[in-house]
Amino acid sequence: MTHNAPLIAVIGCDGSGKSTLTGALQDWMEQRQPTVTCHLGKQSGNVGRALARLPFVGRRIGKSIHARSRAAHASKQPGLLAALVIYAFTLRRARRFSRMLRLRREGHAIIADRFPQVDCPATMDGLGLATAQRIGLVGLLAASERRLFEDMTAHAPDLVLRLNVSLSVAAARKPDHRFEALARKIADVPRLGFGASPIVELDADEPFEHVLSRAQAAITAALALRDGDAALPSKAA
Repeated sequence: MTHNAPLIAVIGCDGSGKSTLTGALQDWMEQRQPTVTCHLGKQSGNVGRALARLPFVGRRIGKSIHARSRAAHASKQPGLLAALVIYAFTLRRARRFSRMLRLRREGHAIIADRFPQVDCPATMDGLGLATAQRIGLVGLLAASERRLFEDMTAHAPDLVLRLNVSLSVAAARKPDHRFEALARKIADVPRLGFGASPIVELDADEPFEHVLSRAQAAITAALALRDGDAALPSKAA
C-alpha cells in the first residue's frame, strides 16, 4: 500500500522542549528519508515579544498587542480591528500549512512543531474567532477562519507527541513569558484533541535523553503499524 510521507506532530506549552525535541527527531529521521521541521503555530506571541524588544517604543507596542489579544479572546464579539489581526495570523498559518503539504507530497517526512486543532476551539492552536457571533464582517471572518481550520485538520498526523511540562520547569525555561499565560497553556494542553490521530504522552520534566528515546520508540511503532515495514534507526544520531 502507498502512503504519504510521515507526518509527526509535537505539541506542548512553551517551555516544554518542542524545539529541542523536533530538532533531534529531524536529525534522527533524516537517516530514513529527507525530513523537514515545520512550525504550524500562529506565532503571535513570538511577533509580540520581538516587537516589544524594539528600542523606545517596543515596550508600549508589546503591551498594546497583549491587551488587544486578551480583550479579543475574552470578548464574545471582538472588534473588527482585533478580528482582522487574528484572521491575518490564521492566513499566515494556512500558508505555512500549504507549504508543509507541498513538502510532504514531494516525499519529505514532516515534523510539525504544533498543529492546528478544532476539538477545543478557543484554546491553544485553536480558532481565534471561535466565540465571535456570526454577524457582520467579523462573522464572515470567523466563518472563513473555521473553513481554513477544517481544511488543515483534514490532514491528520500519523502520530501526535504531547509534551506535558510542570509550570515551574516551563517558567524556568521561558523567563520572558508571562507566568499566568504559561499556566493557562499548561492547563489547556491535556484537553487538545486531534481527531483520530494517536497521541503519546511524554513527561517533559524528565531528562531530555529519556524524552527523545520514548519519542523515537513511539514513532517507530506508529510507522511500523502504518507501513508494515518502517525501518527507522534505533538510536539518535
